Amino acid sequence: MNIADIPIVGDLLEAGAEDWVFDSLLLIGPLLIALIAVIGRSPITTGITAAYLLFFVAYVLYRGVRS
Repeated sequence: MNIADIPIVGDLLEAGAEDWVFDSLLLIGPLLIALIAVIGRSPITTGITAAYLLFFVAYVLYRGVRS
């Protein structure tokens, strides 16, 4: 089974930027927000969020410079 075979995820990936890393980051963002809503704010969730944001910004800058 491929991740694109999942009904909602597959449609989102097809409508995305045709970049699986960027599409995955866009899908992980709402899941991260839901995780914080369920668990609450803690040093762990803050660290995960900071790592996500750093990776997201670094990847967008990398793609911007590379293009």
